[in-house]
Amino acid sequence: MSERSPAEKLLIDFADPGERSRWETVNDRVMGGISQGTITISGDKTAIFQGLLSLENDGGFASVRTLPRQFDLAEHDGLLLSVRGDGKTYRVRLRTDDSYDGVAYQSLFRTEPGVWLTVRLPFSTFVPVFRGMLVPSAPALDPARVRRIGFMIADRQEGSFLLEIAWIKAYVER
Repeated sequence: MSERSPAEKLLIDFADPGERSRWETVNDRVMGGISQGTITISGDKTAIFQGLLSLENDGGFASVRTLPRQFDLAEHDGLLLSVRGDGKTYRVRLRTDDSYDGVAYQSLFRTEPGVWLTVRLPFSTFVPVFRGMLVPSAPALDPARVRRIGFMIADRQEGSFLLEIAWIKAYVER
C-alpha cells in the first residue's frame, strides 16, 4: 500500500518572485476576437487576472495558464483555490500535455464580489472540453498527468473582469 500525501500540497504560491514568469496569456485574439486578459502580481503577493471580455468578432474568452511543469497530483483528490472575485463565474482548466491546443479539463466556480473564498474542486468535477465544446469520447482526467493549470472567463460574460488568486493547493480527502 502506498503512503498518501499530506492533506494539502501547495502547488502555486504567488509570493514566489519567479511565479509570474511561469504563466502565459491566451485570449480570443487567437481566433480574431478582441478580448483582453492579463496576469500580474500585486504588492500583496497575489495574482491578478483581469481584463475586458468582448463578444465582437465572435470572441468571448480570456485566459491565463502555467507553462508546462510536473505537478505530481497522482495521490490527490482535487484542488483548493484561494480567490477573490467580482461575482462572475470562472473556469479552472487543467491540461495533461504540453501542447498549445487540445483537450483541456475544466471545472467552474462562481465568485462573490470582493469576498475571499476557498474553492474546493474535486478532480471528479472536471470535464473534457475542446474549444468550449464537451468531448465525451475523451478519457476521464488523470491527475498524475496534469501539466498545466489555468483560469478562464467565457460564457458571454461581456465587460470588465477581475479575479485575484492567493494560492492553489492540491488536497487529499481524509
